[in-house]
Amino acid sequence: NESADIKNIVEQVTRLLDRTQLFVAEHPVGVESRVQAATKLLNIQNSEDVLLLGIWGMGGTGKTTIAKAIYNQIGNNFEGRSFILNIRESWEKDSNLVSLQQQVLSDVYTTMTFRIRDIESGKIKLKERLARKRVLVVLDDVNEEDQVKALCGNREWFGPGSRLIITTRDKHLLRSCAVDRIHEINEMDDRESLELFCWHAFKQPSPIEEFAKHSTGVIAYSGRLPLALEVLGAYLSDCEITEWQKVLEKLK
Repeated sequence: NESADIKNIVEQVTRLLDRTQLFVAEHPVGVESRVQAATKLLNIQNSEDVLLLGIWGMGGTGKTTIAKAIYNQIGNNFEGRSFILNIRESWEKDSNLVSLQQQVLSDVYTTMTFRIRDIESGKIKLKERLARKRVLVVLDDVNEEDQVKALCGNREWFGPGSRLIITTRDKHLLRSCAVDRIHEINEMDDRESLELFCWHAFKQPSPIEEFAKHSTGVIAYSGRLPLALEVLGAYLSDCEITEWQKVLEKLK
């Protein structure tokens, strides 16, 4: 009928106008190649299957950064999308459980508002609503299977062609959730590590000559973790070489 047609048009226009991009990284060194590798696993062209992808790695490896970049890159291929950040942290605050369910619904149905009484009624509403659309949902930093069950249930909740991405430090959790594929975040190589560190320490992609040896030392002891490189680079950016030496001694 006419009112349904108008509603569909409003939703389509809203989706087309939604060009909201998540902030990925100030210096996205090594991000693009990792995004491409993970995106291939999502098989976007196969539009009818519902596919679950796990992004796995230890803390500080850049799982959230990669997931944000994927979300930005493929989000407009879907009728609705939602990115739920820092679930592990939010889950510890009981008052936030229902608000996370509401966020998924409000993100996917941007022209509507939802009231959810409790977790169980939220599951029913999510199952009913998510099945109506081709959606992209990203659950970031998941550490309990119950979190996935409360926010996304299982693949039967989703409309044809939907994609669910879960980032976690726990590979066993991904297997329990029966994800279709697992993408392990590869460690940064020496070149990428040095470039990322230098952007934060020197505001350029290579080290200042007098700090070159010390920079290499920091890379060696940082575990090549993006988060560690960013934090160390930012801290050392205004320090004299004596402070660099002290930091290196502590890292050894």
